[in-house]
Amino acid sequence: MIAARSRRNVVVLAICQGLMMIGATTMVAESALVGHLLAADKALATLPLAAMHLGIMATTFPASLFMARFGRRAGFTLGAAIGVGATALCATAIVAGSFWLFCLGTFLNGFYGGFGTFYRFAAADGATDQWKSRAISYVLTGGIIAAVLGAEMAKATAELMAPHLFAGSFVALSLTAVVALALIQLLDIPPLALARDAAPARPLAEIARQPTFVVAVASAMIAYGVMNLLMTATPLAMLACEHVFDDAVRVIQWHALGMFVPSFFTGGLIRRFGVLRVMATGAALLGACVAIALSGIGFWDFWTALVLLGIGWNFLFIGATTLVTETYRPSERAKVQALNDFLVFGTVSMTAFGSGALLAVGGWASVTLTTLPAIALAALALLWLGWRRRVAVTP
Repeated sequence: MIAARSRRNVVVLAICQGLMMIGATTMVAESALVGHLLAADKALATLPLAAMHLGIMATTFPASLFMARFGRRAGFTLGAAIGVGATALCATAIVAGSFWLFCLGTFLNGFYGGFGTFYRFAAADGATDQWKSRAISYVLTGGIIAAVLGAEMAKATAELMAPHLFAGSFVALSLTAVVALALIQLLDIPPLALARDAAPARPLAEIARQPTFVVAVASAMIAYGVMNLLMTATPLAMLACEHVFDDAVRVIQWHALGMFVPSFFTGGLIRRFGVLRVMATGAALLGACVAIALSGIGFWDFWTALVLLGIGWNFLFIGATTLVTETYRPSERAKVQALNDFLVFGTVSMTAFGSGALLAVGGWASVTLTTLPAIALAALALLWLGWRRRVAVTP
């Protein structure tokens, strides 16, 4: 019964993840371009996307605590409802020609993402240890919906409300949030308050000092930060390199496929080879992405780099999410998951804004080179944790 319910929840969460990620894909493909059109200072072009991630970061703790009290379904319902209004506000801002109103809309849309980022953790609620990594991984396959439909929807609706370029896309996003709002009502997830164990909850500082927690969260921050820094800059960089908008959208579409298609087997790879090996492979793929990105500015250079970026993110981020679930007791999960996502999306917010500034000052090469120290740090952290674990089991 629990297994059947868990699988049903995973299907619903995967679809909701996909609908939410359609919005994220559209934001990546269009928000910097909208910002470039509306902002007087073009260095602020990526500020709307940074505002969205800031909204996600600001929501993580309140969202987690809200769901601990009222349940996952209530929290996800509230988040999707905010998403409906926020994307409608974005469309209104474009029609009005207001950059700052558009930033407010993307910031509020981050509240939707702040609740939605817990979809992957919700999949693990009530799941067995053997099913947990696959449940997390399968929820992220919902991103394939975004990769296939999101980019095509962005292209199809970009001029729907001409001459207000891109306004139609945000009206369409409001409708996808309405669909997610309806689907969320099908979830059947046990209240977090019922998930208690005999041991008392530890202070958050004690949990955060665990080596496994440190490496897990640092890896998640680096995975998302590196991915977001490069992904956010890509549409602007491609247009600066005289590629057309459709080519930029196609690269983002394949990047999204790289992010989410591997989720069908990432959980299985973690079970077979171990979480640290899969995460290390992800870090290596991020390094390969940077090498390709520095090799040229043709369409296929961007395409190959962004696909490798997506796969590397998938291995490193899903591995980090699985690893962090090893660090807390059931009674501690709300605050630990909140801290994890607060740190991750704080990093994402900074990289989204920094991406535009780096691109404006130093160009595409400057953006890509900035990621190398972080990737090296992730690789070293994984080696260190692997060494600690080997020493711990050596007689």
